[in-house]
Amino acid sequence: MKHGIFVFLLVAVCFTSCNNDDNGGPDVISVPPRLLAEVAPENDEEIKEFLQTHFYNYEEFESPPAGFDFKIKIDTIAGANANKTPLADQVSEMEIKVSSFEHGLSEEEIDVPHTIYYLSARDGIGVSPTVADSVFVRYEGLLLDGTSFDASLNNAVWFDLARLQDLQQGFRGFAEGVPNFKAGGTITENGDGTVTVDGYGVGMIIFPSGLGFFEAIGGSIPQYSPLIFNIDLYTINISDHDNDGIPSIQEDLNGNGYLYDDNTDAQGEEDAGLTVRFANFQDADDDGDGVSTRNEISDDNGNIIIPYPDSNGDGTPDYLDPDTN
Repeated sequence: MKHGIFVFLLVAVCFTSCNNDDNGGPDVISVPPRLLAEVAPENDEEIKEFLQTHFYNYEEFESPPAGFDFKIKIDTIAGANANKTPLADQVSEMEIKVSSFEHGLSEEEIDVPHTIYYLSARDGIGVSPTVADSVFVRYEGLLLDGTSFDASLNNAVWFDLARLQDLQQGFRGFAEGVPNFKAGGTITENGDGTVTVDGYGVGMIIFPSGLGFFEAIGGSIPQYSPLIFNIDLYTINISDHDNDGIPSIQEDLNGNGYLYDDNTDAQGEEDAGLTVRFANFQDADDDGDGVSTRNEISDDNGNIIIPYPDSNGDGTPDYLDPDTN
């Protein structure tokens, strides 16, 4: 089902083994999830081997033949392709730190490094999104063995990158990777439900399971599987999820690219007994003082004041300071 993989809820999986005990009943053995710190380097070795032994159709991108569809095609370096340049020589990489709570794991692990590899096959003529924005893309998701587990290749679809960072979505790697590409230009509707976009960006992302489903099974994705996404980035929408006048990316206060660990009024939410907590980019009253963020950053005519007001001069803007309202 197209883009269905992104809406699967993560399912906790255990392996069971049944043996007859003295009473004739089964013994059920539950295998706990592996550690992030154990799986991450294994996945990285798998990915590096893939990058060393595979290439993409870079020659077509460098000198596009007539009618070229600007699709990334991956093949093995062997036989007639033995002299091709491996992906390992063409990709860039970035490190993302992942903690066990992102997967709902009981074993506490904090900031385990995971490496994303990405390839920009064609630069878009537009701007790049942030991890807080929404993107309009065509895409295909693949396993390292080439198995396609999800795709929307004919019609582009919208994805909220911030939502894909959510713990129950499990595709932080997708959200972190797409901002490395640029969108296209003018979008033209073709009248048949499809669109044509000038100069859209084309790229590929490869990331370890700790930035995907990890130990859970999602559709045809096995446990602990690195994932590949081929992306056509058409356009973007800069997001303000809580409509408080502050772009969501500016609510990543610690600047780590992860939106869900910035919650100025977390203590107040805990004291109030709330079972659902709201990160700043989801919260229309960031400091929990009863005055909306938008009111605290606007003048009497509703115009947003830049820089954001800091009425007591303590270096903390009013919308993040519960002592001012």
